[in-house]
Amino acid sequence: MGTVYLGTSQFAVAVLERLARSPHRPVLVVTRPDRPRGRGRRVASPPVAEAARTLGIELAQPERVNDPEARELVAAARPDVVTICEFGALLREPLLSAHEMLNVHPSLLPRWRGAAPVERAIEAGDAVTGVSIMRPTLEMDAGPVCLARAELIRPDDDFGSLSRRLAELGGELLVEALDRRPACVEQSSEGVTIAPKIEREERRLDPEVASAAALARRVRALTPHVGAWLELPAAAPGGHAQRLGVRAARALHGAQAPELAPGELAAAGKRLLLGCVNGVLELLEVQPAGGRPMEAAAWLRGRGASAVGVRTAPGAAPTRRSA
Repeated sequence: MGTVYLGTSQFAVAVLERLARSPHRPVLVVTRPDRPRGRGRRVASPPVAEAARTLGIELAQPERVNDPEARELVAAARPDVVTICEFGALLREPLLSAHEMLNVHPSLLPRWRGAAPVERAIEAGDAVTGVSIMRPTLEMDAGPVCLARAELIRPDDDFGSLSRRLAELGGELLVEALDRRPACVEQSSEGVTIAPKIEREERRLDPEVASAAALARRVRALTPHVGAWLELPAAAPGGHAQRLGVRAARALHGAQAPELAPGELAAAGKRLLLGCVNGVLELLEVQPAGGRPMEAAAWLRGRGASAVGVRTAPGAAPTRRSA
């Protein structure tokens, strides 16, 4: 069966690679244009563009996929099905109706329609998520579903580990849908939740508003691709507040948690603790601004800890500096 593939992200790469190993190998891959990326703002290709070149599949990167020129490229490939995974732009008419389409969405629809379903599932504390294969419509992720399969969210899952498993599952389900051609069924109107994209302010950990458990889930949901961060006091009077990236953390409650005021940062031996409105967040892996990720104990041994006034937690031995 001839296919065209629309995708952009790293998640979409795994799905493309699985599709390329099947009898439904795409004859054309369509992705977004090259853009400046990273701190250096160097122009770089989307992950799917690099994958398509490696796989030797014809590649197109139109500025707008809904423009006539882009639609003509897709039509010229004469696909039986247009397959889609995290393309990153809404498809509109007349493109939507010009071809049969199947979209890979990493959630169990109708839960978590939208741009950040994996992050929102982790952040909400869901025990299970999954992948749905559905037909796209004008309403985002609201089309009928032909296949869906669940995936457990493990207690130690972050975005990186969970999305890798979901991408593998998505590739398998897409190939299965193309093999079997199951009928699509309209989604239920009950249980609809929306997964909007992660906004900049959501990356900030606010211990004066959220519980330790909620902040631990947020760290997992945003690691390693987006990143959560904690605002630290200025190193000197009149200076600017500092940011400390948080890449791994766990919630402490009850006897595990010393008494700390919300927002208070303290050391307990080699452990770095943050008081929250409910419980204490232990920071396990951090990343100083402009630095590399490191264990919290290593950060405590450095000058960064003393510069922002980390105190010793009640009843805890002070952190020793290495010789």
